[in-house]
Amino acid sequence: MKPMKPMKPMNGQEMHDLVRRLYPLCRSITGDGVRQTLEIIGESIPIQVSEVATGTPVLDWIVPREWNIRDAYVKDPHGARVIDFQASNLHVVGYSVPVSATMTLDELRGHLHTLPDQPSLVPYRTSYYAETWGFCVSADTLAAMGPGPYEVMIDSTLADGHLTYGEHVVPGESSDEVLISCHVCHPSLANDNMAGVAVAVALAQGLVDPHYTYRFIFAPGTIGAITWLARNRDRADRVKHGFTLACAGDRGDITYKRSRRGDAPVDRAFEHVLKDRAHTVLDFSPYGYDERQYCSPGFNLPVGSLTRTPYAGYPEYHTSADDPDFVSAEAMEDTLDTCRRALQILESDRRLQNLSPYGEPQLGRRGLYGSLGGRSDTKQAQMAMLWVLNLSDGDHSLLDIAERSGLPFDAVAEAAVALQTAGLVKELPE
Repeated sequence: MKPMKPMKPMNGQEMHDLVRRLYPLCRSITGDGVRQTLEIIGESIPIQVSEVATGTPVLDWIVPREWNIRDAYVKDPHGARVIDFQASNLHVVGYSVPVSATMTLDELRGHLHTLPDQPSLVPYRTSYYAETWGFCVSADTLAAMGPGPYEVMIDSTLADGHLTYGEHVVPGESSDEVLISCHVCHPSLANDNMAGVAVAVALAQGLVDPHYTYRFIFAPGTIGAITWLARNRDRADRVKHGFTLACAGDRGDITYKRSRRGDAPVDRAFEHVLKDRAHTVLDFSPYGYDERQYCSPGFNLPVGSLTRTPYAGYPEYHTSADDPDFVSAEAMEDTLDTCRRALQILESDRRLQNLSPYGEPQLGRRGLYGSLGGRSDTKQAQMAMLWVLNLSDGDHSLLDIAERSGLPFDAVAEAAVALQTAGLVKELPE
């Protein structure tokens, strides 16, 4: 396999600019907010958009009705909007049915959601599969509201339509695929949604002539991944590596959650990349993001999950505090670099056969030791050559060798190239 060319993705500031641009859109599991999001992503990378009609069976689910909203508010007796969708789309419970009524505060209170422990923040709430309505408001605002009456209005529609998702494919030498999946169903939440989208876009931009085919999926959470799997059931086994990408811009350490398999190459690649830095590696659990759909037992795809601080692991999670100022360009650049280095391992990993396996071949007369003179990492490079020669028995991959030797994968891969050029090892077919 040939190594990937250096990536030239968006830089951190450009990723942050994309987050800021996408942040105001009111997204849900269906609707025009998802379409607008995919349209903006499509300005940076080509996107193939799929529309799946309401009522379509998808595995054990059915594509729901489409939800769109134009405006919503709660007005006090003086006509002032004390709760205003135009100020923040978090103020309305996702998938709220239309409402037009006059209510006292006591009548309204059962439809109001707050965070008593974070009284200045507005929570994010949804009700996708039960027809109801509601508003989200800070506890401080609620405490200041009088008895009313209040004019309550939600100008929304819940009707037959479509579920929308997008795909970006980078063709490779192989039809085997690397799947990278982001959810695009959250409204104004910068880290839990848009930071992962921005990093995925930058990652896609940097892929040039890869070995694997790369498939980026931008879909609403749960139902979107289930819909994609239902429509690609006969080709899902092409996915050889994959991960979901979310919460990619906060200042916490990287967290990687293993696939259901636990020891898939993608799991090992991320763990190898992260081993010399502060990080957390979690075992698989059937809860979290869409890795649980890709890893469901019928598919059992090798798909892990990459975040910084995991879902529900930071106080800003699913609140109005998860805004563009909460994410940083530097954190997104670090997440991007982590992804890039893991993918480089997957692209470069291969199995070799030692062509001079009886005793150690003389490296000096082949110029291999001499070529290392003066390098600051001469000892490491020498050890990498010896390890590659010793374990190139057809049973060990370069990642196997890196893990057993404790050497960086890059050093092992470089040694393999030198030994192959000298005719001492050959690459075995996949």
